[in-house]
Amino acid sequence: MNKPIAESELIINEDGSIYHLNLLPTDIATTIITVGDPDRVSSVTQHFDSIRVSKQKREFKAETGLYKGKEITVISTGIGTDNIDIVFNELDALVNIDFETRRIKETHTSLDIIRIGTSGTIQSNIPIDSFLISELVIGFDSLLHFYKSDAIQNLKVAQAFIEHTNWDSRKSHPYIVTCNSDLGTYFKSDQVINGFTATNVGFYGPQSRTLRLQIKDTELNEKLASFSYKGMQVTNLEMETSGIYGMAKLLGHRAVSLNAILANRATGTFSAEPNQIVNDLIAYCLDKILTIKT
Repeated sequence: MNKPIAESELIINEDGSIYHLNLLPTDIATTIITVGDPDRVSSVTQHFDSIRVSKQKREFKAETGLYKGKEITVISTGIGTDNIDIVFNELDALVNIDFETRRIKETHTSLDIIRIGTSGTIQSNIPIDSFLISELVIGFDSLLHFYKSDAIQNLKVAQAFIEHTNWDSRKSHPYIVTCNSDLGTYFKSDQVINGFTATNVGFYGPQSRTLRLQIKDTELNEKLASFSYKGMQVTNLEMETSGIYGMAKLLGHRAVSLNAILANRATGTFSAEPNQIVNDLIAYCLDKILTIKT
């Protein structure tokens, strides 16, 4: 039975907007670009012909406008899959829940969601300043384990990874999900590396960075780099893609994650022009979005 959703579960602000994002159902397009940094939203929308919505609450900044006649929403998520849980549930609510009746709509609306993010590779043969599409991702966060999600996970490969790395059972159980292959097709080209991404729960220790604290498994990145699935090795580390792919699949949306490779952890190198490579990826993604067939 499609019962009204309680006020404690679906929190609507006094102006009719969704709780965290501060957006109205009419504020967003069905094509959405996510970025981590709120300041990067304007780096995308500076290419737009016009902007009709511009709102920000906390780390969640959103702008909706037209790019060469295509309506697109750009929204910042902040860092981490905990924020992805908020952003994706609330974006979905904006299109698939009637805020007046608090009931799920009979007709489902599917969103196309494209992440434009930065990342570091753990493979020495992947150059910095390259573009990488996450064809599949292994998540070290626990987000999907709070939802009924076994059907969208590759449990066998996750188990093989656990055995390969001698994964500490006190850490979250890794899970593997894929991008939406239909949407991903539009972003592939000879300019883009096909990747197997690892989503970490932190930037330092979880990605084997050592400043003043010692890490437990000093060989973790080497173990990640040597794991392969159907000939594909783990290529890069970042902090959102597993949540994006998992939540999108569970909610019935299409998602793809594009990465600007700024660091090579295997060689210890970092991009000399990180802003330029990110801007190049933005331009690439915007033009590829125009080719998407609905």
